[in-house]
Amino acid sequence: MTQEPIRSIVIVGGGTAGWMAATFLARRLAHLRLSITVVESSAIGTVGVGEATVPAIRDFFSAVELGEADVLRETEATIKYGIRFAGWKHEGHDFFHPFGLYGVAARGVAFHHYWLKRRAAGDETPLATYCLATQLAERGLFLPPVERPANDLGVFNFAVHFDASKFAALLRRLALANGVAHYDARIIDVRRDGESGHVTAVALDDGTQLAGDLWIDCSGFRSLLLGEALGVPFVDWRRWLPCDRAIAIPCKAAQVHRPFTTATATKAGWRWHIPLRHRVGNGHVYCSDFIDDAGAEDVLLSALEGEPLAQPNRIRFTAGHRARFWDRNVVGLGLSTGFLEPLESTSITLIQSGLERLMPLFPDRGFDPRLADTYNRQSVLEFERIRDFLLLHYSGNARIGEPFWDHVRAISLTDGLQAKLDAWRAAGEFVRREWDTFQDASWLSMYAGFGDLPARRSPMADQVSDADLRDSLTRMRAAIEATLAHAEPHAAFLARVHEGQA
Repeated sequence: MTQEPIRSIVIVGGGTAGWMAATFLARRLAHLRLSITVVESSAIGTVGVGEATVPAIRDFFSAVELGEADVLRETEATIKYGIRFAGWKHEGHDFFHPFGLYGVAARGVAFHHYWLKRRAAGDETPLATYCLATQLAERGLFLPPVERPANDLGVFNFAVHFDASKFAALLRRLALANGVAHYDARIIDVRRDGESGHVTAVALDDGTQLAGDLWIDCSGFRSLLLGEALGVPFVDWRRWLPCDRAIAIPCKAAQVHRPFTTATATKAGWRWHIPLRHRVGNGHVYCSDFIDDAGAEDVLLSALEGEPLAQPNRIRFTAGHRARFWDRNVVGLGLSTGFLEPLESTSITLIQSGLERLMPLFPDRGFDPRLADTYNRQSVLEFERIRDFLLLHYSGNARIGEPFWDHVRAISLTDGLQAKLDAWRAAGEFVRREWDTFQDASWLSMYAGFGDLPARRSPMADQVSDADLRDSLTRMRAAIEATLAHAEPHAAFLARVHEGQA
């Protein structure tokens, strides 16, 4: 069969999604003779509040050949070792979701079973004590991961908080330097082939007719190509994730912040706090059934640590996704494909994983529908896995007597989440599923954080005597303390970066 290779890719929309796509595709497809064009209108704003990431962002930097120090300098970035959840179980209680492992497994038995054994014997040492990433975060320190740690105690990673608009601008410069074309214009019409239904061209308000073979929809909530032009329906997930609005506002920083994001429960949702070098990003995600917009704004403004630096940015959304992420010759990325609230900072990593999934399935102009079928199945699974992890954050709460929290605690769980909980509660075991974004340590942090511990520990943990286990855990704590002695203050590390010394 004769293949007709893709000759042109058109990315509709700029912002973080559009320029991530442009830089990534320009690097990965540099060996092909094709053109890449971004069309966006500077008159149309972007959501632009995606300031927090997960460690996978470091792989993206590498893929597009961006130095981490350059990103930190150019985007006013800070380090992120995880997320502190304040008040999610009840007022005055907090726990940490780290980017790292807990303790060291032994004799084929996961560490948490040994921790549970010591706990049953009266040892009240928190699980977080055995996680290096958590200790770095809570003490405001920075230490880069090593490539080959001696054991699981040294397995951790970090992400970054950055100014999303500065990150998009950095990517834009990189994309243009790598030959990506750019049109600053508004799309006024989408042209489609009468027989196949494929998008063939767009008409711009400057009179240009821009044609393309493969289209990447990065047009945000509007979903100009997938939603409007192709009519791909939206799958509504409000029955599981009822929060439907957010307000975002930056403010001046009043202190030197430690390297983590904070998510604080409120009476009808939660607030985010994301420290950057030049400001703090703040937002309030909430359910409009339980608080009005004015009340939600008051909750946010009253919690700011410094002077507001902009007017509140109001965002309305529905949790869920397009039924298809790839339809005909259009692949969607970012908000054009769906939305999951930023509770675990997954928005940017979903853009990244969508691009990575596209590479092994990259089509020719025949657009074999089996490629789209595979891509769509993988994309939906990824969304569903993240949805279940987010749902766990709400279902585990013990904020009894508060209408919103009573409501979310009573939501019927998905079959997938229920299966995970059943295995955990019965035997302290993790159910691993295809396209799980969050791995065992992340689920463990949630279970332990909410105090949802299993009915029994593994009997295999009894291979180690009580005395030997006590000594082993003492050595683990000492090893973490010794490692922390080599770390430097987070603020000092950032200062070195900005002085060009790191």
